[in-house]
Amino acid sequence: MSYVIQVEHLTYIYGEGMPDATTALDDVSFGIERGEFLGVIGPTGCGKSTLVTHFNGLNRPTSGKVLIDGTDIWADPKKIRQYRFKVGMVFQYPEYQLFEETVRKDIGFGPRNMGLPESEIAARVVEAAHFCGLDDAVLDRSPFELSGGQKRRAAIAGILAMKPEVLVLDEPAAGLDPEGREMILSQVKRFHRETGTTVVLVSHSMEDIAKYADRVLVLQAGKIAMLDTTAKIFARAGELVSLGLSVPEVTKIFLRLAELGIDIPTDVYTVGYARDTILRALGRKGGEADA
Repeated sequence: MSYVIQVEHLTYIYGEGMPDATTALDDVSFGIERGEFLGVIGPTGCGKSTLVTHFNGLNRPTSGKVLIDGTDIWADPKKIRQYRFKVGMVFQYPEYQLFEETVRKDIGFGPRNMGLPESEIAARVVEAAHFCGLDDAVLDRSPFELSGGQKRRAAIAGILAMKPEVLVLDEPAAGLDPEGREMILSQVKRFHRETGTTVVLVSHSMEDIAKYADRVLVLQAGKIAMLDTTAKIFARAGELVSLGLSVPEVTKIFLRLAELGIDIPTDVYTVGYARDTILRALGRKGGEADA
């Protein structure tokens, strides 16, 4: 098993030494496998955003370590900048970070800071724009002339253009309508599938996590409550609800059916899976009736 990021006994305390000091992360340890799509969920205030901002050194552990490719990123603080190119961060409302005269310059800002030649920057800008569903005609417009969804995609393209080893997205679809949300996340999934880049998605939407993640990390009060495959996490839907989390609507339906005494699995977390589960159940019942 190859880990691109390892977190070892990570503790982070806001305002350490102050009367109002708060422990946001408490002795957290886990690994992120190279090439996986990891979902991070948990109730508000559980430490999700604090955790992922440790991955590229935006926060420094109070104690413990974060390793990238086996190296402690804080072993030499002078080299921390290199990890900010390896781990690309997309925060909520990333379009607020747009500032250049044109979309092309904005997307190229990160690669240019990496010291890449102009020919490489130009190629990366076009590639990243296309991944995010932006055509060439948009590139020479001001980013402030774009629609809200286009701005969001341009901002994400600016991170993709740096070709990070790990792409971290903290609620990247916040504030978008369902169509815009689906567009952004499906493009992220396509990027993951076609490039093999490791993706970490923080979201409050159980539907999004169920649809896109391979594994799911559940945080509760700064500690890991669960870490497993998506199917196994949602098979524990009752525990998720007890943690104050909302499960996908389709999962709620199957939980209710089970409560009513119907013999049906409850580890159902996508509509497609629900359809297949119902068809299997009907087939089994039909077979029993025929017998």
